[in-house]
Amino acid sequence: KVETTQKMDKRAFARTPNQRVTSGFYLNVIFEAPPSALVTLRSRFAANEEVYRVLFTVASSHIQAVETTA
Repeated sequence: KVETTQKMDKRAFARTPNQRVTSGFYLNVIFEAPPSALVTLRSRFAANEEVYRVLFTVASSHIQAVETTA
């Protein structure tokens, strides 16, 4: 379930392993999904040549909810 998306401008990468790709468009997507969905998402992003980097993080509100129910 996608909660929100935030499209950002094109920015230069802080670190580049090669000179072929030096910048890209950034996008933040806040979504809710079971942990098993990340495996599928990672493989789909890896198969897409237009996607250079992907980073998944757990939202702090989700961590607090898990800690209070545990």
